[in-house]
Amino acid sequence: MASESSPNRDPVSPPQSRSPSPSPTESLTLRALVSTKDAGVIIGKAGKNVADLRDQAGVKAGISKVITGVHDRVLTVTGSVEAVAKAYNLIIEQLVNSNPNNPPVSTPNVHTSIRLLISHNLMGTIIGRSGLKIKAIQDGSGARMVASKEMLPQSTERIVEVQGSPESIGRAIEEIGKCLLEDWERGLGTVLFNPSPQHERDNRRGSGGYPGSSYSGNSGAGRRTNGEPSSGRPPRNSSPTSPQSPSSSSQPAPTNLRTQNISIPSDMVGCIIGRSGTKITEIRRLSGSKISIAKAPHDDTGERMFTIVGTPEANEKALFLLYNQLESEKERRVGREAQQQAELQQQQE
Repeated sequence: MASESSPNRDPVSPPQSRSPSPSPTESLTLRALVSTKDAGVIIGKAGKNVADLRDQAGVKAGISKVITGVHDRVLTVTGSVEAVAKAYNLIIEQLVNSNPNNPPVSTPNVHTSIRLLISHNLMGTIIGRSGLKIKAIQDGSGARMVASKEMLPQSTERIVEVQGSPESIGRAIEEIGKCLLEDWERGLGTVLFNPSPQHERDNRRGSGGYPGSSYSGNSGAGRRTNGEPSSGRPPRNSSPTSPQSPSSSSQPAPTNLRTQNISIPSDMVGCIIGRSGTKITEIRRLSGSKISIAKAPHDDTGERMFTIVGTPEANEKALFLLYNQLESEKERRVGREAQQQAELQQQQE
């Protein structure tokens, strides 16, 4: 199944300026994480359930393939905002009714949840200034929304868990979809999350789940991406014509170069560059991508733009190495703060 990166306009529609009320013909792609068990229910025997869903809601829908050792799969639904909301409503009702602990009756009083995958760049659109937008969505729909603070591994997507009855979740998803289409340009170039055995192992060693600390209020600075949306693995972005590959000049230049732009908080840039540029040089060497760094922040967030140029495979390796370096630095800082607090407590005693 082809993945799609973020909400985008119907390609047959003429270019339009951004409008506060998206047209019903505009196409929304909304992804969600579902367990392998729930994925089986959604697909149904010989694909019957997902085929019925497509017909009833008028959407395109599919689920990522099974990966050994991975307990989550990605559900992708594409259609108009109303159709996508209806599809998710039908999916959640189906999951609730398939649970032997729940009687197959009306579901208004049943409390359940769905984990949506939302581009980090679009979180501010959903949360709004001082959290006003997310509060309005919750109040209007009756659902509760909990957003993770951290991006998922090797991606620029975050989880927004929508909790409530199937009907309230459907209403919330419709409002979320409208927000995503209103600001769709911000979602371009999203690095999609793809569950893998490595993520599962990391989760078992860590907190036991994907980043899930609750988020409500102002959106914080973090890594962001820009570029053209992809239809496959995360870093396949942007223009087909790019600068010369960093590979040896004696070898022919690859013809499938891609450009990936990511924004990184200024206070993290130093840890990626390393002393005398040793770390960024090593990342360039290991990945085979050309990586350039803006000398100054590109907007009022104070973030610096990193431009990665190389083959899709090289860029994916570069992103992996960059994100690993960021995670290592975060862990180092957390450990240092904990040590400082412990020393301060000892001094007070």
